[in-house]
Amino acid sequence: MVDLGGSLAVASMGLYATGVSTDLNVTYLSGGGKVGDKIQASAVCEKIGKTLAFTTVTFRNAKGELAARGSHTKYVTQAWQGSEPFTPPEGAEIADEVD
Repeated sequence: MVDLGGSLAVASMGLYATGVSTDLNVTYLSGGGKVGDKIQASAVCEKIGKTLAFTTVTFRNAKGELAARGSHTKYVTQAWQGSEPFTPPEGAEIADEVD
């Protein structure tokens, strides 16, 4: 999930291709819950440059407690080549949060 979340965070910065993983780390802090419980995930691209992108992914259990966190670093040099950053069409509705 950290791999997918980190890639989506990079994609949210406008890249169609999201590069190659160079580092991925997960730390489990508490129980996520029982089978069938929902976990809320949040992925953020902290910094993106010409070479590397740095992302953070957090997971909270149903009680709102931090269950796990991860970091994902991606090599994005090739992803920048030949791609224009994506810009949503004018008037497009973009949700700030997803339920």
